[in-house]
Amino acid sequence: MAVTLKDIAREAGTTVMTVSNVINGRYGKVSQATVDKVRAIAEKLDYVPSATARSLVARSSRLVGVLLPDSPESNVLVSPHNVAIIGVIERMLRENGYYVLLRSIPAADPASVTAALRSWNLDGAVFIGFLDSQIRAMRPTLDTALVVVDSYEKNSDVMNVRLNDRKGGYLATRHLIEKGHARIAFVGPRITERGVVKERYNGYRKALREAGIPLDDALIVATDVTHASGIEAGRLLSDRHPDVTAVFATADLLAAGIMEGVREAGRDVPHDLSVVGFDNLDLATYVSPQLTTITQDLTAKATRAVELLLLSMTSESVQPAETVMDVQLVERGSVRDLTA
Repeated sequence: MAVTLKDIAREAGTTVMTVSNVINGRYGKVSQATVDKVRAIAEKLDYVPSATARSLVARSSRLVGVLLPDSPESNVLVSPHNVAIIGVIERMLRENGYYVLLRSIPAADPASVTAALRSWNLDGAVFIGFLDSQIRAMRPTLDTALVVVDSYEKNSDVMNVRLNDRKGGYLATRHLIEKGHARIAFVGPRITERGVVKERYNGYRKALREAGIPLDDALIVATDVTHASGIEAGRLLSDRHPDVTAVFATADLLAAGIMEGVREAGRDVPHDLSVVGFDNLDLATYVSPQLTTITQDLTAKATRAVELLLLSMTSESVQPAETVMDVQLVERGSVRDLTA
């Protein structure tokens, strides 16, 4: 049976209120001798404070929601990018005395999202992977401290941590052009509005335009960000566009699938098709040849998101609305130099 404040008070010969004050660090009206006695008895009886009771006293749940849009196609943790981000967020929040509630939610129904957030009594929330329009629909009804990761929402009440995605798309495509490629495909999720994918696509277009290479809509392949979808895209490019010599994929997971699909079609990477990914996840070094990719510091991105959230939850000062993280190209063996 769990030890209660009443049990400690009985053995200490004092009131439950006095024990409660000691357990919760309110020593103003309690003698040092009583504090020492109560703490010793609590330790002897192996007393564990009730998180629920303490949250009611502090008017804080110590609970932070990490929320991702519901995906009917796959597990929300199928993405190595999401796993890496969430791992850092959980560790940092745990070290600061918070618990994490991980949940996928139907972003298409903002009313249900805001109702759920209120019922959970969150101290704060981190949104990962939502469209800007979804955030705009949900934010006006939320009074929770909120940080969004990988968003371009300009609402001054929303703190963003994102990459320079356009630069990433530009660097990837320019690298391929510098290696002599002109027929370059773009593979990523369907573009519906401004956001991560569209900005990477805009960088791709900019590099083509600067090089005087016309944009070919037939080389824009919309797909889910899964390994299986990458395999399908690799087969499609091999079968329908054998003249394409290079592809920029918006995620390493997609790029790895494309490489496998190309091999299944009887072709070779990088001899027949060069591939550049995005994220520089561990898997970029597991595939063969190792993947040329755009690197981002996932730990720094997640750390910044938690830093902003903690400041927002504990301070009334205004925090910066947007933090933009830089990107760089990491060159490995998946790109063939046609100029050599």
